[in-house]
Parts: sequence; C-alpha cells; structure tokens
Amino acid sequence: MPLRSAARTNLVDLVIAQMESLIGDGEWKVGEKIPAEPLLVEQLAVGRNTVREAVRALVHTGMLEPRQGDGTYVRADSDFGAAVQRRLRRAGVLEAYEVRASLERDAARHAAERRTDEDLVTLRAALVERSLAWESGNTAAFVDADMAFHRTVADAAHNSVLAELYGHLSDALRSTVQSVIGAPVPDSVRHQLAGHEAIVDAIEAQDADAAEAAVLAHLNEGMAALREQPHTGPDSGHDRNDSGAAHE
Repeated sequence: MPLRSAARTNLVDLVIAQMESLIGDGEWKVGEKIPAEPLLVEQLAVGRNTVREAVRALVHTGMLEPRQGDGTYVRADSDFGAAVQRRLRRAGVLEAYEVRASLERDAARHAAERRTDEDLVTLRAALVERSLAWESGNTAAFVDADMAFHRTVADAAHNSVLAELYGHLSDALRSTVQSVIGAPVPDSVRHQLAGHEAIVDAIEAQDADAAEAAVLAHLNEGMAALREQPHTGPDSGHDRNDSGAAHE
C-alpha cells in the first residue's frame, strides 16, 4: 500500500481546539489577557513552539490579539465573531449601526411573540441596571449596561443565530460607538429611559408592532446623533495603542 500524508490532527491542532474551547466557554473572556507562555507550556504539557504556533493561528483568525510589551488578549469568542470584527473594521460606523438596528427591530418583534416570564424578569433587571449606570455618570459603565439591555432583548427573541450575530456585532461596535459619540455621552443618546421602558412594556404585552415601533423611535435618535458626528468612515473610532491594536 502506498504511503499517504497523515491528516492534520497534531499537537498544534489539539492545543488550538483547547484554547478555542476555553474562549468559547467563557473561561478566557473577551478583553482579558490569556496566561503567559510559560504557564501555558506547563498547563498543556507541550513545547513552547507548539504553544506559539497555536497562539499565532488564533491571532491570525482574530480571536486573540497580541499587545506589545503586555501580553496576548482575547479579542473575540469565536472565529465567527472575529470575522465580524474584521469586516466592521472596513465599514463605516453608520453602516454598522444600521445593521445592528435591523437586528434590534427583528429581535424586539420576536421577543414580543416568544418571551417567557423569566425573560421579563431579566429585561426589567437590565433596565434598572441601565438606569443606575446612567445616574452614576460613568460613561463606560453606562455603555456596558445599555448594550447588555439590548442583548437581553435579543436573547428574549429565542433565536440563537440572531442572538449570536447581535452579540458579535455589538462587541465589535462598542469602542467605535464610544469614540464617535465621545465622553460624556450626550443626553439624547445616553438616557432615553422612557423609550427603553416602552420596549419592555410592549414585549410584556406581547405586542410585536408596538415593540418594533418603540425600537425604531429609540434607534432613530441614536442614528441622528451618529449622523451629526464628523467622522463616520471606515477608520473612524478605532482608538489604537502603541502596538497598533484597537482598544475594545
């Protein structure tokens, strides 16, 4: 029997799979630094070259990001999320926001039709967290709470593909929106408490039309604020550190 090349399932592939699992399961969270190379070598019981090749492969896909003099950080929790981020880096802020807005409209409609009592409890809690973050005056905390609220709406739609796509799009858009809007966030974008309550009220009432209308009213305000900004091109909003890596 003639010799054939072996299938490429070697140590590097196994280490890549383990790292992807750690990221996907949330043990290595987006934005966090992964263990240093010596520790990975010890924990995985493989050589340095194997670890380096595995890390390079995940950097290439966009899941990991090296920061000179600091370490390697998790940039996305899947190769799909990394692909979304790469695509958004070539898009204008307004384009990305419009796509996110389309997902939010569909999410609100589906949430109104499919929500559970548990979803309502989570939505009300997210609304409270958003309000508290606004009152704190902490822009970063507010942006996190606001995006968490909208992700909760997406989760209540009970469509795993929609929720995953919305989550990746929101993560990739976070730093860009913060940079374009600036700090502190204008009241027209920052507060909108009544508008967000209207979204939850419509979902609770299982009124899909009202949920969509409430989301559209909220999104139109955000879109108007973005259009007033002078920089909405593909390179806008990417704040980079000395190594050229975009801050999340």
